[in-house]
Amino acid sequence: MSNAELTLTEDGIPLKQKLAKTTALQRRRAFLLTMPLVLFLVISFVIPIGQMLFSSVHNDKVSAVVPTFAEAIIQWDGEGLPSEATFEIFVKDLAKAKKVREVGRTVGNMATRINYEMPGSRSLFTSTARKAKKIEAPYKENLIKINKKWANPAIWLTMQRAARDITPAFYVAALDLRYDEEGNVVRADELYQIYLDNFIKTLGVSALITLICVILAYPVAYLLSVLPLRQSNLLMIMVLLPFWTSLLVRTTAWIAILQTEGVINDMLVFLGFISDDGRIQMIYNQTGTIISMVHILLPFMILPLYSVMKTIPPSYMRAALSMGAKPMYAYRKVYLPQTLPGLAAGTLLVFILAIGYYITPALVGGEDGLLISNLIAYHIQKSLNWSLGAALGTILLVVVLILYWLYNKLIGIDKLRFG
Repeated sequence: MSNAELTLTEDGIPLKQKLAKTTALQRRRAFLLTMPLVLFLVISFVIPIGQMLFSSVHNDKVSAVVPTFAEAIIQWDGEGLPSEATFEIFVKDLAKAKKVREVGRTVGNMATRINYEMPGSRSLFTSTARKAKKIEAPYKENLIKINKKWANPAIWLTMQRAARDITPAFYVAALDLRYDEEGNVVRADELYQIYLDNFIKTLGVSALITLICVILAYPVAYLLSVLPLRQSNLLMIMVLLPFWTSLLVRTTAWIAILQTEGVINDMLVFLGFISDDGRIQMIYNQTGTIISMVHILLPFMILPLYSVMKTIPPSYMRAALSMGAKPMYAYRKVYLPQTLPGLAAGTLLVFILAIGYYITPALVGGEDGLLISNLIAYHIQKSLNWSLGAALGTILLVVVLILYWLYNKLIGIDKLRFG
């Protein structure tokens, strides 16, 4: 037996048993102390993301309205038109659904769901539902008499896909694809190809904003780190001042500054750089979005850089210069490498914030300056196509995770330093 098992404490309990009990108690206390944070993360982060992921592939608008028909159409082989029995089930389910007033289970909800994949088909369902109770056998023939569109197999193939509660259809739409009449996934018409271009534009604008922030923040952070305390405190107040002002106020202020009759255009006209008729359009476009977002996100680049630069002893540069190195060479070999952790942290922080920004592009971007977050908000708030909005949000999340992984591979997350 070991000494720990033989040694007894004052109360006669073996030392090993006492240590195990004490360690277990400490672990329980630590777990209880972290429980509020864990619950907060689960409620505010894990559950919403899980719900978004689920909504992006789940839509029961068809099975909830015509449940019996949904089961029948899923069994259809997809050849020609469904059987007479399936037509009968559809008509009877449609007649029942017309009487339902429960939220989310009306014919209109089902028609909207089908219309997502087959634009222009909504009226077909709503008009047929009004006549469904009068339709008698033979159901297939009489349904086609009401509207010849029911003889189109593409309608029934679309309903077969929509009848499945779990579907990839919204990811297909989010990637600018569509189902053709045979049910194959093909490129969407050019008119409907908007999401991939917007994703690319969002990444490009975010990268440009991040680059501008680096160029502007680096000298400011350097000044903050080398100036005497009084001057550096004053400069720090100016850097932090945007945090003390509402985001909405800051954004609307840029509208007043950048508009064609705004401060900057008036100044350029006064100085003679442009004519009164040649005022520059800097708002409600991508230019306004970039300027406003750089102003808002600049402190997120300055502060990580400053926190790292402040810890670099000035003697390092003096030593390099005293040994004969030229200033630019000493900066490149001695100073710059030590600032990379702060630069990496600021770059990652600004880019991830920029890629998901919503308010500023919505206010100053116009059509040209809208980012993917604005399209997600549109589907959640206005079109009420929550599944498509969730699919776009999931793709954005995956893109961010991939970029984070690449960043870790190329630079290393271990080099990040926020302070």
